[in-house]
This record gives sequence, structure tokens and C-alpha cells, in this order.
Amino acid sequence: MPLYKTITVTPQVKLYVWKVDEAEFELKKDLVLSIGSDHRLKGMKSEMHRRAYLSIRHLLALAGYSDGDLFYDSSGKPHLRDGGHISISHSFQYTGIIVSYKQEVGIDIEKQRSKILRIAHKFTTFTVQGKIPNEQNFVRKLTILWGAKESLYKIYATSGLSFLKNIFIADFNMEQKKDTTAYIKYGKNQASYFIYFFEFDGFTCVYALQSFENLLNKKTLKKLFL
Repeated sequence: MPLYKTITVTPQVKLYVWKVDEAEFELKKDLVLSIGSDHRLKGMKSEMHRRAYLSIRHLLALAGYSDGDLFYDSSGKPHLRDGGHISISHSFQYTGIIVSYKQEVGIDIEKQRSKILRIAHKFTTFTVQGKIPNEQNFVRKLTILWGAKESLYKIYATSGLSFLKNIFIADFNMEQKKDTTAYIKYGKNQASYFIYFFEFDGFTCVYALQSFENLLNKKTLKKLFL
């Protein structure tokens, strides 16, 4: 069973990452899918997508849930029937979930690729000038920023939310600390979040936790938000 990593973030929040090495028939073993999930699986043309989909059901089982415990609302946001919070991500051969019994959570797994340089202006004001000495590190930081904003977008799940205009990540030194803070400002609403990340095998995993307090005090307002 290729469970790649488990992180106990807090007593109420756990994260699971799976490396999809198995064949599809192996992943189907011992799984019971709902009628809707089975229909969705059969409609997937990509074998990799089917394998990823099945691996997420194994991660659910590790978290103590079955396929039937998961459902999606009209915006496509996943929920757990017992009221718990869940977020899901998939990138190439890796899948991940984060489950919380307290606050809203989001997760995003991304492969570190230079193509992100072409779209960076669409989601961040961060530039390389005088900050990061080489392209590889620039790609790494942009991937963290994208993953942070994607994980927050999954939490907020609101149509029209802009990565560039509504989601803001406090700047960070990725070699010294593996966390930062963030906030979303959308209309008259504002919410604060904690951001954490780790890198592995050319991938980046970012996860976000809702803060029940306003993190935008005088000290944090002095930080550069990206």
C-alpha cells in the first residue's frame, strides 16, 4: 500500500498523501463504491485519472471514512456527511486529502514545472528581481504561491474569486520556514488563514487552515502580500 505520507497537523486535522503505483485492478480490491461514484469512474477516459480517483477512496478509508461518506455541493466543493471538513488534490502520480473536525481546510499538490513562469502574472505580484538567484528556486516559490491560492480557493469555493485580486499570501523565506499566513478579501467579507507547505520528489504540497482570529494586525500588515 503506497501511502506516501501522513501528517498530523493538529489533533483535529490530518493530511494523507498517496503515491499511485498500483494497477487499476489492484486499487479496486476491497473498495465499495456508491452507484454515483461507480458511474463517474466508468466515465473517466484516462486510466491515470481512474487510478487517482480510486486511490483517494483508499485515503478516505485511512481517515476512517467510506466512499458514501463523501459528497459534493453545487459548487463542486467536497464535504463529509458527519460534518467534518475535507479537501482533495491530485497531480500526476500523487493524490492527497486533508480532513478536519474543526476548521475549514484546503490542500493542493502541484508538480514543479517551468511553465508556471508564463502564467505567474495572472495570480501573483511577486517578481524575481533581486529576490531569488535562479530559475529553479523561482519556480519553486511560484508553485508554493499557486498551491496556497488554490488551496484557499477550494475552501472559499465562490464563483468570481480572483487569485490576483482577492487572495493574498504573506511573503516568506521558503528555506527558513515552511509556513506563512494569508487572507481573502471578497466584497465586504474578509477571512484569515494559516498556510503550510512541503516539497518532495519534484512536487509541492500546500495546505491551508482557517483561522478563527483576524491575523491582519499591525505587525502582519507590514508584511508584503503576494
